[in-house]
Amino acid sequence: MRPLHVQRYLLTGLLTFIPIWLTWIVFKAIFSLLSEINLPWVAALFEALALRFPDALGSINQGWLTSLLAFVATLATLYLMGFAANRVFGRRLLAGFERLIGRIPLAHTIYSGSKKLMGMLQQKPEGTQRVVLIEFPSRGLKAVGFVTRTFRDANGAELAAVYVPTTPNPTGGYLEIVPLDSLVATDWSVDQAMAFILSAGAVVPDTLAFPVVPTAASTASPPASTR
Repeated sequence: MRPLHVQRYLLTGLLTFIPIWLTWIVFKAIFSLLSEINLPWVAALFEALALRFPDALGSINQGWLTSLLAFVATLATLYLMGFAANRVFGRRLLAGFERLIGRIPLAHTIYSGSKKLMGMLQQKPEGTQRVVLIEFPSRGLKAVGFVTRTFRDANGAELAAVYVPTTPNPTGGYLEIVPLDSLVATDWSVDQAMAFILSAGAVVPDTLAFPVVPTAASTASPPASTR
């Protein structure tokens, strides 16, 4: 096999592997996060059943099975919570839970802040688009951000709190306070922006509508002819 073919096949294999690898990393992170919620009691239940029925459950690999059962249990719990939250009984339970959390200072701050964030992500902020571009981390570069809220400073200038997620894990990122007139509005939805971030820019709509500011080099007049 010629070296050129080896190089081409290795490059093709790498380009084929990277999307699979990124998908696996994101799925593994989500799977681990959701399975850890119910993992303690599922593991305890599985161990009790294994002791009671050693012939049936004693030889099964408990690690992956308990994680899978905990993942399924978390999905079922989230479904039941969503179902109950849309019913009168569930809303009353949630209101009682919020009153209980309100009596704990630190827990109340975390819960109310995260609840407001989830609510704001579902609604378009006043005066600006949800998905924007800002100059970050340096001038001339663009980063995708999500406007969480708008407010004014002591002088009355309009500002926006913009969350800039990292790639390919959007749970980490930066919170920037940007003047409202420095935001570059886009026509992207939140889903399109998240797909763009998770795929490290591989999944992107055909167009991204935002004004491009010409640089000094592009606006300079061409050199005069020396003929």
